[in-house]
Amino acid sequence: MTEAVHRDDRWLGEDLDLDAYLTRIGYEGPRTATVDTLHALVRAHTTTIPFENLEIIFGRGIPLDLDALQDKLIRRRRGGYCFENAGLFAAALERFGFGVSGLSGRVTYGALATGALRPATHALLRVTTPEDERVWICDVGFGFGPLAPYELVDGRGEFTLGDWHYRLERRVDDTDGDLWVLFQRSHEGWIDRYTFTENPQYRIDWAVGNHFVSTSPRSPFTTRPFLQRFLPEVHHVLDDVTLTTEYPDGTARSRELEPGELPKVLAEIFDIDLDESDTQTLVAMPWRTV
Repeated sequence: MTEAVHRDDRWLGEDLDLDAYLTRIGYEGPRTATVDTLHALVRAHTTTIPFENLEIIFGRGIPLDLDALQDKLIRRRRGGYCFENAGLFAAALERFGFGVSGLSGRVTYGALATGALRPATHALLRVTTPEDERVWICDVGFGFGPLAPYELVDGRGEFTLGDWHYRLERRVDDTDGDLWVLFQRSHEGWIDRYTFTENPQYRIDWAVGNHFVSTSPRSPFTTRPFLQRFLPEVHHVLDDVTLTTEYPDGTARSRELEPGELPKVLAEIFDIDLDESDTQTLVAMPWRTV
């Protein structure tokens, strides 16, 4: 019983096929828990494994156990959304020797101005290294970067990671506790992206959020395909059949796809190759907006 509780508090890094994971993200650097290594790992994971919700659209569940994550994201070379990406990345960081805590973010995307409250269903990580006392936030599962961890420090204000622009603000929540807000600059200008606290979250907590996101009719991921691919110079988004390409300077362009174009777009832009059955299902979906 003690061992089971102990494992529930951790990310099961000892069960990860680390060689396979590092090959999947193309990382060949040192296996040491340093700040430089952390930056390299975030960049490699973020730019390699895409964001996608296709399993939900196909009527299948999103298991978060490490075996399932390794099978999908590593062996089958598929993508995943925040809970999947963050869970796999946490296991890798734990294996490297980093200090890792799960966090939950509340995606806002402009809702701060209206006061609308959304559930805290975004998974991100609080990470420390043996080098110093700095605290880093790693967000490999949002689909829109950042390309690197960002330091959790009050008064940081605007900063760039690569060519992409962000802003971090420290506020006070309803209980006078710390509430952090990450803003990003996009083609719509500065937008509040999400809020989060440092209240630790465990795998069982993420399982609850994952159930809502993958099954609730109120979830944005149960109604249509939503995929993202984030690279240093471009951000691709497929929302239903609208393909949008965004650039660091804030410009963007969009076009509507025909259903028959989807398999090629998935393969060439999002690096996702579906089997024949799933391809036919995706193309034939009756609720297409084209």
